[in-house]
Amino acid sequence: MGINLSKGGRIDLAKEAPSLTKVGIGLGWDTNSTDTGVDFDLDASVFMVNQSGKIPQELYFVFYNNLKSPDGAVEHTGDNRTGMGDGDDETINVNLSKVDGSILELIFVVTIHEAKSRGQNFGQVRNAYIRLYNQESGAEIAKYELDEDFSSETAIEFGSLYKKDGSWRFKAVGSGYSAGLQGFVDKYIG
Repeated sequence: MGINLSKGGRIDLAKEAPSLTKVGIGLGWDTNSTDTGVDFDLDASVFMVNQSGKIPQELYFVFYNNLKSPDGAVEHTGDNRTGMGDGDDETINVNLSKVDGSILELIFVVTIHEAKSRGQNFGQVRNAYIRLYNQESGAEIAKYELDEDFSSETAIEFGSLYKKDGSWRFKAVGSGYSAGLQGFVDKYIG
């Protein structure tokens, strides 16, 4: 059983899992029954940013249309368009030993596809979480369950892996935004 984090909580992977290089990032959620008449399609994305807080090139934005980073360190396993079933809805695999040396942070976000036109928001989503686990053993290292009601937000920054003092750490963020995926694109690519 891993560490349960609350918003803003942090762990140092060098202390919690010293030999870890292959990290699985599982993201999960359930949707409430709504009268929008359209199914939910939530999408996980990763922005791999450098010291300036930007991605060095567009290929360091890993999402359903770019499943692998150019350094081979981050791989998105594919878009789950329904979120049906138990367990992780989308998974991102990270090989920490392959992360380009200029990358200092991996920011994990989940957005609702076409949220505005579909009349959807994260207030209609429940049981949302991000978890880190050892890819080789399957052992969970940490989990953060979002417990806020994001009734107008269409995008959530779930958490980030970041490098500090030569070791990788994880922070549970849980910040909501109403600009959808484009807001993150403008922030980290613009």
